[in-house]
Amino acid sequence: MAVQYKNARVFNGHEFVKTDFTVEDGYFKNVGKNSNTDQSVDLTGRFVTPGLINAHTHMTIPADPFYWTSRPQNTVSKTVLAMQNLKEALSVGVTYVRDVGSTDNVDLTLMKLNLPDLPGIVGSGRALSMTGGHGSNKSGNPDDGTLEVDGVDDVRQGARTVLKEGARNVKLMATGGVASPGETPFDVQLSEKEMHAAVVEAHHKGFPTAAHAQGTEGIKNAVRAGIDSVEHAIFMDDEAVELMKEHGTFVVPTLVAPRAIYENPDHLPDFMVKKARQVAKAHLASIRKIVKAGVPVAMGTDAGTPYNTFGHWVVNELKMYLDAGMTPEQVLNSATTVAAKLLRVDDHVGKVDNEFEANFVVLDKNPFDDFSAFEQAVAVYRKGRRVVNRLDVK
Repeated sequence: MAVQYKNARVFNGHEFVKTDFTVEDGYFKNVGKNSNTDQSVDLTGRFVTPGLINAHTHMTIPADPFYWTSRPQNTVSKTVLAMQNLKEALSVGVTYVRDVGSTDNVDLTLMKLNLPDLPGIVGSGRALSMTGGHGSNKSGNPDDGTLEVDGVDDVRQGARTVLKEGARNVKLMATGGVASPGETPFDVQLSEKEMHAAVVEAHHKGFPTAAHAQGTEGIKNAVRAGIDSVEHAIFMDDEAVELMKEHGTFVVPTLVAPRAIYENPDHLPDFMVKKARQVAKAHLASIRKIVKAGVPVAMGTDAGTPYNTFGHWVVNELKMYLDAGMTPEQVLNSATTVAAKLLRVDDHVGKVDNEFEANFVVLDKNPFDDFSAFEQAVAVYRKGRRVVNRLDVK
């Protein structure tokens, strides 16, 4: 059945323009044109954006530090958690996610199932970490979420392994981080040559790569290795910025990740809260530097880290990009067209355009006035199916 949506103010990548469009078989048709359809919906006074994309999530990690206290941990329970997280993402208009480190390959399974009532997924499966590195497999369980690799040949084999398992993105650990004990963001971990081996393998398959990189030297190693996106980018200097411009590197800031930690200190380890507070100022300064230089920013939140939920913190991330010097137009593009390009799905996701997936959000207010509009009166459509409805639309 074809449905025409009339009189909406649709974001076209630059501004909101009154536009009619039709949805048929899960795709946009006749965008900007009137058409004879079986049904029509009047969106007068409403604002429409493409579905948002969160380019950095961990769907099998609970934001609630106490989530597993009374629950068994197995593939079934982690899948249930992932589906709950993904449905929460839909509640604020996120219709596509990239998962950058999942346990039990739950992200890869859900990606293959492509369930209509969940966001689309670009899964990474297990992240690649050096032995004992950030997020490393401390349990010895092969389903623990990381694959430990050392040396160029081992990293190449690791990349081939996760790609064989179905990954459509390869995640690598270039530095230490905030949430792990016994390491700092400045710890250099996988080397430039090691990461380059994984990049080559992913690019042979046409898939992107992402590097957890917080300290300056590790960031530069990742960029020189050809990584498609640097995740976090907490400590940037001018040379790192220039390298990013030279290599066309994207940045996924995850500004809310340390904030969610230091704003909820009561039930978290002191080392974690202390490190989160220490990095916050430098993190924002680095993203301001990136924005000013014109390095492409793709929206990502690190959802699943402590207290960093899949819903509310997406809106906070968008707002923090304004603090980093982005215009409202740039912010919305970071979560649509820019993120789609990074994930290599920009030929069918990220725009309200003909033959694109009909992933879109109907808002009661202009998000350029306040991005909280995504948490308020909203209806969300995934491939033309209404999956969230807090507005009186059909």
